[in-house]
Amino acid sequence: MTPSTLRIGRRYRPTRLADSYDAIVIGSGMGGLTSAALLSDLGFRVCVLEQHYTAGGYTHSYERNGYEWDVGVHYIGDVGAKTRSRQMFDYLSDGKLEWAPMDAEYDRFYIGEKLFSAKAGKREYRDNLVRQFPGEEQAIDRYLKLLDRAGAALPAYGMKQVLGFWPRLLMSPYLSFKLPSVLFRNTYDVLSELTDDQDLIAVLCGQWGDMGLPPKRSTFLVHAMIVRHYLYGGYYPIGGSWRIADSIIPKIQATGGEVFTYAQVERIDVENATVTGVTMKDGHRIACNCVISSAGVGNTFQKLLPGDVAAQAGYERRLKTVEPSYAHLGVYIGLKSTADELGLPKTNFWIYPDNDYDAAVARFVEDKDAPFPVVYISFPSAKDPDYLRRHPGTATIEIVAPAPYQWFEQWRDETWGKRGDDYDAFKEALGERLMSHLYDKLPQLRGKVDYYEVSTPLSTNWFGGYQQGELYGLAHTPERMKQKWLRPRTSIPGLWLTGQDILTCGVTGAMMAGMLTTTSIVGIRRMMPLLKRIYSQ
Repeated sequence: MTPSTLRIGRRYRPTRLADSYDAIVIGSGMGGLTSAALLSDLGFRVCVLEQHYTAGGYTHSYERNGYEWDVGVHYIGDVGAKTRSRQMFDYLSDGKLEWAPMDAEYDRFYIGEKLFSAKAGKREYRDNLVRQFPGEEQAIDRYLKLLDRAGAALPAYGMKQVLGFWPRLLMSPYLSFKLPSVLFRNTYDVLSELTDDQDLIAVLCGQWGDMGLPPKRSTFLVHAMIVRHYLYGGYYPIGGSWRIADSIIPKIQATGGEVFTYAQVERIDVENATVTGVTMKDGHRIACNCVISSAGVGNTFQKLLPGDVAAQAGYERRLKTVEPSYAHLGVYIGLKSTADELGLPKTNFWIYPDNDYDAAVARFVEDKDAPFPVVYISFPSAKDPDYLRRHPGTATIEIVAPAPYQWFEQWRDETWGKRGDDYDAFKEALGERLMSHLYDKLPQLRGKVDYYEVSTPLSTNWFGGYQQGELYGLAHTPERMKQKWLRPRTSIPGLWLTGQDILTCGVTGAMMAGMLTTTSIVGIRRMMPLLKRIYSQ
């Protein structure tokens, strides 16, 4: 496989643009691609503009030194059966996207000196928890009932994001019934009413890194969504995460649309308080009265829209009610042996210094020499049964850990790859600390690592455009989840939002946000026949 294979999309040139488009999408993450693909199936000609060299957002992969890594798709849940998530993935990819199951023990939690796990299958998950906490059976069963309640609420939450003001007002009694206040409290408070066992609470929250907020700051609704998402196990896209965008783009191209890379939007054009198109960094203007931003609400209202327009529409004030999610470090590791030879599992490792996740985060933010509050280790080459066909005789590992953006801000204006010796030394020291966690759990890997590199929040900013290096867009706090303006329709005619900022985090959350955005644009009546096709497969 050559490096260009992973460069999905067509390089932007003004001469390659069509004469006109029905919609422009800024950003080719999962929300943007989903919106573009669904609109294309409804007859729209869509232009997707991606600033990076490859399409896919956090679903893209990259190669270096003969190895390949994903940057965000470490595992996906809810695709092992004919679920709504799986049906949407199948539809978008025309059935070309296949999934490989991870081990039954898909998540392993190292909490201080104690070891716990999560196992695939609702009954297996429950029984495994009871085995680990034999005196907490009642609390565990009450917890699972709360998860069911949250699952029943998610469609209502999505409906709330789509409905206009008057329909939402008319539906408010139903929405209040389906969205009880317990779902919008912080996770720790909800769980503390079920049990006093801090280890059990820690295990139930062991996947908090999947949304980037520890339990005393996160919303229980989002916590429940993540746990339910993986309740029947984790899966990995066969062929690598880049296959997600690669399999969706043909649907966009089928009606004359395209996904352009190296396509940096300078601003969203607005005349008479209405969107009229976008202006590119090279000065070229693309006219269109429907612009969908998948670039995050911060970028949309603070960078892409003229400041006076955003202020007049109230977004300058509204942005003060939300905050970015945590930034992160990534370590990408290559080994000259196969996953089988090295004994690498199809299981994720979550490593914590103790069972007080919020305190660990606070210590780390104050003191960068304090233990990492969480270290996540993933084994993509073990998860992907097609990996060895592409990269024979090798294996890859990825490590992810939080890191405040402020630690790196002094190098923000430096060019990627040329930030100087101090920056390189700082990130190398952080990388060595993270590698020590890998060797501690898998000592057989000492001396077997052929290559590794470290990415910082500045890499996320450079390649993904996120200004604070945030991994999950807006932080999923209770305050954020109550914001009524975080929805597809903006107050500026012609401007729409999509992606994880208007629904929930992760690939599947962004995908469903793309569906909601499409529904908001075309209306429920026009969308219903398409949804019936998708969910009758």
